[in-house]
Amino acid sequence: MKPVARPRVILRHCDTYDAERIRVLVREGLEELDLAPFGRTLVKPNLVAAGEFFPHAHTRVEVAEGVLRALQDRATESLTELAIGERCGITVPTRLVFRDAGYDDMLTRLPGVKRYLFEETQQREIRYTHRTRLRDYVFTPEPVAKADFFVNMPKFKAHPWTTVTFGCKNYIGIQDDRHRLIDHDHRLDEKIRDLQYIVQPQFLVIDAIVAGEGRMLTPKPRRLNLIIMGDNQLAFDAVCCAIAGVNPREVPHLRLAFEEGFGPLDLSEITLSGDVTLEQAKARAEGFEVGLVRVEKYFEGTNITAYAGPPPEKEHTDYCWGGCPGAVEEAIEIIRQYDSECDAKMPRMHIVFGAYEGPIDAKEGEKVIFIGDCAQWKGELKGELVSVESLYRDRATKDPHEAKHSDIYEKMLSIYRKVHRESDAPAMRLEGCPVSVAEQVLALVALAKLKNPFFDPKQAVGFNRAYLSWRGLEVIKRVVSQEPYQKAGPCSRGRAAPSLSSTASNTSPENAE
Repeated sequence: MKPVARPRVILRHCDTYDAERIRVLVREGLEELDLAPFGRTLVKPNLVAAGEFFPHAHTRVEVAEGVLRALQDRATESLTELAIGERCGITVPTRLVFRDAGYDDMLTRLPGVKRYLFEETQQREIRYTHRTRLRDYVFTPEPVAKADFFVNMPKFKAHPWTTVTFGCKNYIGIQDDRHRLIDHDHRLDEKIRDLQYIVQPQFLVIDAIVAGEGRMLTPKPRRLNLIIMGDNQLAFDAVCCAIAGVNPREVPHLRLAFEEGFGPLDLSEITLSGDVTLEQAKARAEGFEVGLVRVEKYFEGTNITAYAGPPPEKEHTDYCWGGCPGAVEEAIEIIRQYDSECDAKMPRMHIVFGAYEGPIDAKEGEKVIFIGDCAQWKGELKGELVSVESLYRDRATKDPHEAKHSDIYEKMLSIYRKVHRESDAPAMRLEGCPVSVAEQVLALVALAKLKNPFFDPKQAVGFNRAYLSWRGLEVIKRVVSQEPYQKAGPCSRGRAAPSLSSTASNTSPENAE
């Protein structure tokens, strides 16, 4: 699908999470854009996390219901399937987040709407052919690859790795755990650009009624009272950036997508309409806090001292915005949600990222943790000479066909063993590229003897039920089929290659368990 001739973005006032009001606004937006769902229609929200501790991280259920009902209102006989799908973050089963966000209850009120849990569906190989690609092929869930009408439904939020997370960044959720962390490092912005080649949305609608400032998983709420809609992803993100006071050309993944021709970034090339002007929207978001803070600055004034050297490919960036440093910032914010005494309990420690060359002023009893495969350092710690060598492997050696899911309980056992085994060592290392948010949560919990979020009494029963259901289905699938992937031909802009077969798992709430 080529970009529309002149993209349109609609700004509508909405000061309440009322599904029926949102339905009317979205239906009017679809009518103004002359859009109607057809064929296999898939809605992709942002459900990175939900529940009591993550109230502002996700696209609210009222917005999802309003969008799905509006799509039903605009449907014609050409609509063969209406579905909603996502892969959440931090190694949590997506079925748990669908429940905690209220999506499962909502879907019982919308018979005929299918639910796709992307880590539980067939994965399709998509070939890239564009010159600037990071790799030749990637995998995406089959419902994404087969979508005829794709609706991107993000949350208006800041992000500690990419400045903001609007439409383009929401595409991280169109890969399962095995594949989303590949290239989720200092080349993350290029990964996001490449994902744009898998599919382009015909329609976008963002939950900006209550936006999220500062963070991605645990953002501070900021009321904007907006529902924003559009028909071109890059133009849509450019307008959202303008509202947040961000220059879209300074957001690397947007600039890179612009250079590939996915749409305009200049507001003069975008038609704006609605009952809220751009200046009024900007006024509502004045002083909006984005999340791009270097890790050294972030931990100032705490018991953690952070040090960051450059990642392996210095010609691209001198800091790994897309990997381990940002993950530790999100990790500590999650722990703070579950343990109010986190900062008081945290012992003095030092965490090191990248090829750091300066001193590490660690006193007796203060732990030093080197995080990530690219961490390297030589020097003296507590009277001992320490040499930490880089374990970084070139991305060309990482074959997506060989990617494996990292089980949260396996991670937990591995981290706890490492902390116990190396308790008396002057330093320890966490391997990975990147070391995920979940792994860094577990490491900090073990080192500081904090409350483990995965064992929180309010979450444990639901988490384990969802986990066992998911893993049980995985076992059944391995018995039935030994082929977890399907291959496809080259990917043309906005359309995945044609399907070779149809084996996706269509899971609805009533048969999910």
